[in-house]
Amino acid sequence: METLRERKKQRTRDALLHAALELFTTRGYEATTVDDVAAAVDVSQRTFFRYFASKEEVAFVVQHMTEAAFVEGVRARPAHEAPMEALRQAVVDGWDRLHEAVSAVVPVELYLRMYQLIESTPVLLAAHLRRSMEVEEKIARILAEREGVDVDTDPRPRLVVAVFAGVIRVTERQWSTGEDFSLEAIRELTARYLDQVGPALAGDWRAP
Repeated sequence: METLRERKKQRTRDALLHAALELFTTRGYEATTVDDVAAAVDVSQRTFFRYFASKEEVAFVVQHMTEAAFVEGVRARPAHEAPMEALRQAVVDGWDRLHEAVSAVVPVELYLRMYQLIESTPVLLAAHLRRSMEVEEKIARILAEREGVDVDTDPRPRLVVAVFAGVIRVTERQWSTGEDFSLEAIRELTARYLDQVGPALAGDWRAP
């Protein structure tokens, strides 16, 4: 059973996270300091560092949570699904659970604004790409295990993940520069773009 002390610590952590994301998305990531975040919650800088190792860590808390949920979603897919289908269904079927998980931590609208900020802030985008590579390698190894192949000698798991990740990157870029910034919009766009992978790779693009 959670103690009063544990609940208080969780409330402080949640308040710091919410304040950080609000400041990042309104003032700018580079212009916001750890002291600014701590002051917004009326705690010391030392208290901030009890919960987060750095400004970058707090910026990616929700993204890390969604990445972990996706990885677990891939692990849970039925064994009979082909690798690309397993990845697609892990994304599409996981949206509702993702919505609930995010909204339990921060408002979904704030999460989406932070998503856009990462795309438009070079230092955050670089960190995001680095983190994405680590997640992709983890997923490639999960697929290799599912299919009973050696990821270090069989290129297919990494190739499938590279294609999938490329589609996700195109989707993110299209969504972040569009007019509809809702979770439903990126969900629909993701499913639509993933459905176009086969025709795009194998089809003849030239009209007869």
